[in-house]
Order: sequence, then C-alpha cells, then structure tokens
Amino acid sequence: MNESTYKSSREPLFRVVKRAERSGRQMLIFRLLAVLLSLVAGGLFILAIGANPLQVYRQILDGAFRSKLAFQGTVKLCIPLCISALGVTLAFKMKFWNIGGEGQIIMGGIFATYFALFHSDWNHWLLMLVCLLAGIVGGGLWGLLAAFCKVKWNTNETLLTLMLNYVALYLVTYLQNDPWRDPKANGFPKIASFDSNAILDRVLGVQAGWIVMLILVVAVWIYLKKSKQGYEIAVVGESQDTARYAGIRVKRVILRTMFLSGAIAGVCGMLQAVGTDATLSTGVAGGIGFTAIIVAWLCQLHPGMILVVSFLFSVLEKGSSVVQSQMGLSSDCAAVLQGIILFFILASEFFVRYSFVLRKKEKTPAPAAKKEAV
Repeated sequence: MNESTYKSSREPLFRVVKRAERSGRQMLIFRLLAVLLSLVAGGLFILAIGANPLQVYRQILDGAFRSKLAFQGTVKLCIPLCISALGVTLAFKMKFWNIGGEGQIIMGGIFATYFALFHSDWNHWLLMLVCLLAGIVGGGLWGLLAAFCKVKWNTNETLLTLMLNYVALYLVTYLQNDPWRDPKANGFPKIASFDSNAILDRVLGVQAGWIVMLILVVAVWIYLKKSKQGYEIAVVGESQDTARYAGIRVKRVILRTMFLSGAIAGVCGMLQAVGTDATLSTGVAGGIGFTAIIVAWLCQLHPGMILVVSFLFSVLEKGSSVVQSQMGLSSDCAAVLQGIILFFILASEFFVRYSFVLRKKEKTPAPAAKKEAV
C-alpha cells in the first residue's frame, strides 16, 4: 500500500468545516427554510397519528390567541422563559457554561418566599420591593458560588452548576416537609399559599412580571453592547489571556457576571413564586432553566431576539396544551411535535455556520513510460 492510498484510507469519508461568514439575508433564508421544513415534518408526524395537520396548526394558533384570557396565558408562559434566557446569556457571552439557571430560579424563589410568607403584614409595595431584592440576592449568590469555585479551584462549571440545581430543589423539599410546612395541609408536605398582600399585582390581566421582563431585555442589551463591563465580558469570552494582557481583571469579571446571571434568574424565581404560583413548590422552575439555554443559543445571545423567540415558544406551548385537550391528542404527541420543530430550527443554526466536505478521491498516478531500448 503506497503512502497516498494509506492516507486516503485513514481520512474520514466526510468532515465538518466552518463556513465563511454568511450575510444577514442568507441567514434569514436558512432560518425561514428551517421553520418551513419543521412544519412539513411536523405535519407528516400528525398525519401518521391520524390527525389533520392544518387543523392542528390552526388550533395551536387559536389556542394561543383566541381570547384575551388565552393571550394572557401565553404572555404568562413567556415571562419566566425570557428572563431566565437573559440570565444565562450573560454567562454564555463570557464562555462560562452556566447550566444552573434552574437552581438559581429556585433560590430566588426561596429567598423571596421567606418575606412573602413571614412578613405579609408589611406595606404591600415595600414587601414587593424586598421580595424582588431577595430574589436577586438568592439567585445571585447561587451563581456566585459556582463562579467562586471556578476562579479558586478551577472546577468544571458545567458539572457544578448542574449539581447545584439538585441541591436547590432538595432544599425546597426540606422546607416543605419541616420548617415552612403548612400546618393546615393535613399531613401533606406543602408550603401555605401567600396572603393577598404578598402577591404581585396584575397589569392588563397579567402579573406585573411582564413589565420587569421588558425592562430586563433593554437593560441586558445596553449592558452587553454599550457598557464597559459588557465589553470586558466579550473580551474574556474570546480569550482570557488577551483580557489579562489588556489589563482586565478576569476573576473579577467572572465573579461579577455570574452574580448578575444568577440574579436575573433569581428575579424569575421571585416572579414565579410571588406573581404566578402564590406559593413555593418544587415546580417553581419547572424545567424553564434548561429550555432557556436552547432559547439563548438559538438567538445567538441577542436580548431582542430572545424576547421574540421566547414568545414564539410560549405560543407553541400554550397552543399545544389546547390541542391536547380539544383534539384528544396525548401530551406525548404535543411534546414530540415541539421536539420536531426545535430540532429543525436548531439544525439550521449548524448549517449556517458549518458544512460537510466529502473526502476527495486520490488520483492514481500514470505509470512511468518505459525507456526505449537503444
């Protein structure tokens, strides 16, 4: 076996290479095509289970927008998803893989619940402000804990933040079963519902968290794009060595950014506990922290796009629940449909940046001509 044949046999059939940067128009076409293909694939799945795709899609939109109450429900789903995605965006911009949004949401809810549960006789607006600050501190400290371990002992932030999710979850279980247990629950482990004075007000029929959400979208965009701290986050994310050479204190940036990342998630936990659930339970996060990671990456960490995509996700979730109840489809079918749509949209992001290159066939060199006999 000659050298060229050996190299050809060892080379993979195809490899992934990074594409040249695409124009905004090309990226838009790719994403619209992905949405179209996802609808076609979802339609084939719906046909396979014996339903009418057009009817199902129409029911999804109808379920999310058919009435004022339905639209309010869609917005209510959008609030925690958008806010938690904004939180992980700060960390991801710095290339700090914060998978702990779930735990930071829970800790924000725990800190806010303490005041809502045991100080419900305070002035309403003072209590809401204190609950908000408590949520910020609770989520921020939980994020700061992971950052401190990273800068002090160089721990793996992905594993640590993931494990802290479960610590926070079991802390809620402990509080439900002993110190904060509702004495009127007849032995059932739960925390009592909050007094009406400790529940966040509604604005236009939806808890006031949607106002906080819009404020945070603008604030995070300004912070990342217009502030010195946002510039430092971007530099640290690109290269920590370059950041140090430029005089940026990398450890300080990591600690500060992770506190802010956790704090935003903590605001989400506060809004869920005090605004939506009016109590604290193990479902205060409900998987939102993990879905937020998908949303943040799908939007390329752009706060404005996060708001739009979070709303579209909420439309899909709200509409799917209506399809499930009115058309007799199981919850598993609705989840599969959501998964198909997400798969195609996320796959489009891959093909925007990368392409497959097939292995080139080696040309067999022509045999050397024999010298004519003299």
